[in-house]
Amino acid sequence: MSKIAFLFPGQGAQHVGMGQKISENYPRARELYTQASEILGFDLARACFEGPAAELDTTAISQPAIFVSSLACLEMLRADQPDVVLSCEMAAGLSLGEYTALVFAGAMSFEDGLRVVQRRGFAMQAASDATPSGMVSVLMLDRSKVEELCQAASVCGQIQIANYLCPGNIVVSGVNSACEKIAELAEQAGGRSVPLAVAGAFHTTIMKPADAQLAEALAGAGIRSPEIPLISNVDAAVHNDPDEIREILVRQVISPVLWEDSVRKMLADGVDQFYEIGPGKVLKGLMKRIDRKTECQTVNDS
Repeated sequence: MSKIAFLFPGQGAQHVGMGQKISENYPRARELYTQASEILGFDLARACFEGPAAELDTTAISQPAIFVSSLACLEMLRADQPDVVLSCEMAAGLSLGEYTALVFAGAMSFEDGLRVVQRRGFAMQAASDATPSGMVSVLMLDRSKVEELCQAASVCGQIQIANYLCPGNIVVSGVNSACEKIAELAEQAGGRSVPLAVAGAFHTTIMKPADAQLAEALAGAGIRSPEIPLISNVDAAVHNDPDEIREILVRQVISPVLWEDSVRKMLADGVDQFYEIGPGKVLKGLMKRIDRKTECQTVNDS
């Protein structure tokens, strides 16, 4: 029998129209959007279903939008294949997706999770506005080479690895001048670079003081021990103590995401069937680069 794990996407997976079909066909999913709009103070369903894209792509809106849309996809799976949901033995989420995973694992309520995610989005947007910065995917180069390029590009300003996604796909974050420099250096080293459409240098200390604001939000949120093992982005390990989980989530904002390590941890623990639950199929693509033999199904309405 397969050992199942659920994966939840992070910021960047959003697209106009996400969740609309699910909301129309699954009452529980529709309730999530309605409840979310009451909590957030704006019409989240409209932002997700109708856009415009420029609004949906802002950090403050995209984070709660992906969080709720991913949980709507989970409700569709729960209605169509309840045995799959009941059989899930591990979970993880990419950056923002870690909050979705915590709600699925019973560690946070939907309401508390959404409020924290909204605060997180506003805090990260403010930190981004304070320091012009960005993120760049460096492709076709290994970890040590990308670390070397970060060192070389740092003469232009702060830059560091932000996401270890999969072999040959490592994301760096830094001030704009350093991002431009590393893009140039990556091409010279035989790799490729792709600037990402994000507000700023996530998962670096440029995100301070967003971490302090997030700590305040998490202090007021109820957190319990997850009902299943949940792999943290920060250290690719399982944490059960609620206070430890709060600390890890605060660190996540300014620390690299160890996604490849997290997936390999689940594989080592016997997972042989993954489900990517939420908009897009980024995580499925990363899985092919990490372990081509392991199946990853997408659960969304696209």
